[in-house]
Amino acid sequence: MALFYRISVDNFTVFGRMDIVFSQGLNVFIGENGMGKTHLMKLLYCAGKAARHDISFPQKIVNVFMPDESSINRLVSRRKGVESASVQVLSDTAGITTSFNRKTPKWDAEVIGESNWEKQVSDTNCVFIPAKEILSNGWHFEAAVHLRNVEFDETYVDVVSAAKIDLKGDSSANKKYLDILQKATSGRVLLDKDRFYIKRGNNKLEFNLIAEGIRKLALLWQLINNGALESGSALFWDEPEANLNPKFIPLVAEMLIELQKNGVQVFVSTHDYFLCKYLEIKRAPEDHLIYHSLYPVNDTVGCESQERLSLLEHNAIQETFLQMYDDEIQKAME
Repeated sequence: MALFYRISVDNFTVFGRMDIVFSQGLNVFIGENGMGKTHLMKLLYCAGKAARHDISFPQKIVNVFMPDESSINRLVSRRKGVESASVQVLSDTAGITTSFNRKTPKWDAEVIGESNWEKQVSDTNCVFIPAKEILSNGWHFEAAVHLRNVEFDETYVDVVSAAKIDLKGDSSANKKYLDILQKATSGRVLLDKDRFYIKRGNNKLEFNLIAEGIRKLALLWQLINNGALESGSALFWDEPEANLNPKFIPLVAEMLIELQKNGVQVFVSTHDYFLCKYLEIKRAPEDHLIYHSLYPVNDTVGCESQERLSLLEHNAIQETFLQMYDDEIQKAME
C-alpha cells in the first residue's frame, strides 16, 4: 500500500498540466535545473503533513514554498493567460485537492477531500530532508525561525524537530541500517541540550566540525534510530549526493533500496548519474523503483516514467555522461 499513489498538478509554478503515478517503493526524479523536481516532492510532503487535523494543505504549501506576503496566488504559473491553479494528491484510499487563483488571499484556497484524507492518512509520518544540511544549526533553530530572526522554509524546521523527537522506533528491525550508517559516520548522533553531536567512543564532536556529507548520513541515522522512518512512512530526500564523498554513493543507494523493502515510500531528486546507476545495480527483481524524468516542453514541463534508467527517452543525466565520454574520446584523438 502506498501513501502517495498519484499527483495531478494544473498550472502550479513551472507546470502546466501534469499527472504522475508513483511506485509504492522508490521514486527517483531526474531532470535539468528548474524542471520542478523539488516542487513535486514538496507538494507531496505538504499533502502528507495535511493529514493532521491542525494543518491545512494550502497553508502548509505557503509555509514550505514561502511566496511573498504568504500569498498562495503567487504560485499560479506565470504563463500568459493562466489565471488559476490546482493540485490533487491521491493515496490508495483517499485524495485531497486544493484550488486557487490570482486573486486568492493568503492561503485561503479551496480544499476538497480534507476530512476523508485526515481519516485515512493521519497515522502516516512524512520526513523531508532538504539539500542543505541543517542539524549543525539546530540549537534554538525552531525558535529563531518562529521569531523571524532567520528565514527557512518549513521543511528545515520540520526535519530538525523530527531529529529531536524520539518516536520509539523498532531498533531491532532498524539495526542493519544503523550499523551501516554508523560505520560510514564513525559514530552515532547525540542530542545534548538542544545541540547535535557525533559521539565516537568517549568523545563527542560538535556537528559543525564534521564534514557536511557525513552530517547528512548522520541525519539519516538519527531519523531511523528515533523511529521517524518506520514502515508506512514516506521519505523525501532532495539531492542526497550534494557534498557527499562519491565513495558513499553505493551506501546511499543500498539504504534507499532497503528502506523501500521495509515499507517506506521513498522520493529522491538527484543530478547524480552514479546514484541512479547504483540503484539499478542494487535493486532486486521484487523491488519497486521508478525513474521520473522531467524535461522542457515548449513553455512548460513534461514527465516520462520508466522502471529502468536506460528506457528513458529524456535523460539529461545520461546525456551529459555520454557527452563527457565523447569529449574524452575526441580529446584523445587530437
